[in-house]
Amino acid sequence: MRRLLIVALLASTAAAPPSDPAHAPADHGAAPAAPAADAATPAAAPAGRPVLPPFAATLAQMPIVTDSRDWPELSEEAAWDEIIHAKPETRQLARWHYVGSLIRRGMGAEALGVLETMESDDEDLALVAPFQLATGAALVMIGHNRDAVEALSLPELEGNAEACAWRVRALAGTGDAKAAARQINCAVPAINGRTPQERKPFTLAAARGAIAIGQGQPAIAWLKLFGEQDPQANLLRGKALLASGDPAEGLFRLSRAELSGSPEIQAEAKLAHIEGDLKLHRIDPSEGVKRLEALRYGWRGDEIEASALRLEYQLALETNNRRAALRSAATLFRFYRPDGDSGPMLKQIQTWLAEMLAPDSGTPLPEAAGLYWDYKELGPAGAEGDALALRLAERLQNAGLYPRAAELLQYQLMQRRQDVAQGPLSVKVASLFILSGDPVKALDTLHATEQASYSDAMRFDRKRIEAVALYKLGREDAAMAALDGVPGGSGVRSEIHWRTRNWGSFITENEATLPAPGAMTPPAQAIVLRQAVALAMLNQEAKLQALRARYGAAFKALPSAQAFDLLTQPSPTVDPARISAAMAAIPEASPTGAIGDLMDATSSTTG
Repeated sequence: MRRLLIVALLASTAAAPPSDPAHAPADHGAAPAAPAADAATPAAAPAGRPVLPPFAATLAQMPIVTDSRDWPELSEEAAWDEIIHAKPETRQLARWHYVGSLIRRGMGAEALGVLETMESDDEDLALVAPFQLATGAALVMIGHNRDAVEALSLPELEGNAEACAWRVRALAGTGDAKAAARQINCAVPAINGRTPQERKPFTLAAARGAIAIGQGQPAIAWLKLFGEQDPQANLLRGKALLASGDPAEGLFRLSRAELSGSPEIQAEAKLAHIEGDLKLHRIDPSEGVKRLEALRYGWRGDEIEASALRLEYQLALETNNRRAALRSAATLFRFYRPDGDSGPMLKQIQTWLAEMLAPDSGTPLPEAAGLYWDYKELGPAGAEGDALALRLAERLQNAGLYPRAAELLQYQLMQRRQDVAQGPLSVKVASLFILSGDPVKALDTLHATEQASYSDAMRFDRKRIEAVALYKLGREDAAMAALDGVPGGSGVRSEIHWRTRNWGSFITENEATLPAPGAMTPPAQAIVLRQAVALAMLNQEAKLQALRARYGAAFKALPSAQAFDLLTQPSPTVDPARISAAMAAIPEASPTGAIGDLMDATSSTTG
């Protein structure tokens, strides 16, 4: 709230140019007013807010802060008095003095608000080292450590003692204590130049850095600044003593921190205690994993949990506990920026996933599906990931779990950037959605993966599936339109007409697919027998006898010979019983193969 008030007040002072009289006296000798169109020139700034002179170059030429005592020492009243009475050309300088006084007093949020106001009037300030130093310091004070590291990364600030001091805190705050340790030598003058009270947060950060590189003794010496009852100091003393080879005293200090510290200090002390017990072989890795899981159950969301997860992963590797390793790695990748050595971790996890999901792994299907879904973002990318997902989806499909198979492959499909590999995968996913009884999702999948780079063959495959989905939705005309220009479209159209009992249209489409007389496969028999049924239903006797003459010899030795004979023998009237019996004898094999299976899908199979 205070920061918002300061920003508002600063904005109001920026909008306060010298005021004109409310009613200026008329100038009888003045020239006539210009027309309104000529007077309407674009405003250079919002009404009431003057454009301030550039300040970036001026600030860049000023002596840079290298010590905490270089920040201006102003009272709140004095700083505001300077801002209020500043002219436009000195207003940014007055603000800068105010920023320095706020940083000196440890008021980071307020300083950041003033800095944002300054930058809104001069964007070039973001290029100036002193401005970035102040920004980094303010960000550290409010706990935005990653942003602070970025702000303090200008080359001009590399050897600046004050910048180094703030980088020590920022890097330690991100969990990169080793990087913080590399800044300590540069930061020492700026840290030592502060009062004992002001030095404390910098000393704690420096101690963390020293401990991270195995320099426990210097850390212990620095921590003498703090009393024996200080929980955070005892936490770091415990870590330093463990690093220095004094485990008994180290664990004792950690126990004291666990008793008297804040919840955060207690969590970190428990983690350090677990690390110490493991190092001293007081507990085995399996027990360590259990304790770490218990710790994470009650503490989540910061570098403490990330450190616990990394340790948990290493212990799981040692004990070959793949499930625990997967859980730890997945949480690290989901919620934290993995360390630079995350490549080997990811490769190991992907290898394990592939082994555990392989058909011959012995992993039960429900468990395999759960594993993939829980850790899908850790799976391999590209063709390798497609193959892994397809193998599991095939197992689910064979078990009739079409919705689960469709959702699994849809995730893999949508993770891809637009490329031609989306084509066959989109056909598979859409087909599974149709088998699930959800043609709407099938259409959505096809539309979401539409692109111009598909081959003609792939476009035709997608159109056939689209036609089936439209047919399942009762949109027969749209299904027919989707098949325009598609090779083999006659077979699909005739299948739709057969199912809708549109005999006239069926005869027209099916004629194009009639096989040559000779060896008759079950699908070929079905094509001929269906044609006979349609002709009989429309009483087209001449065409029916032509069909009998063409295929009579081919059907004589087939199990369906009696059905063909019943359908095609001369008859003055249509006998429904004869037609029904003949239709029942038609081979079940659909002339359109897999398309027919998709059309047969009627309801969703739950997983």
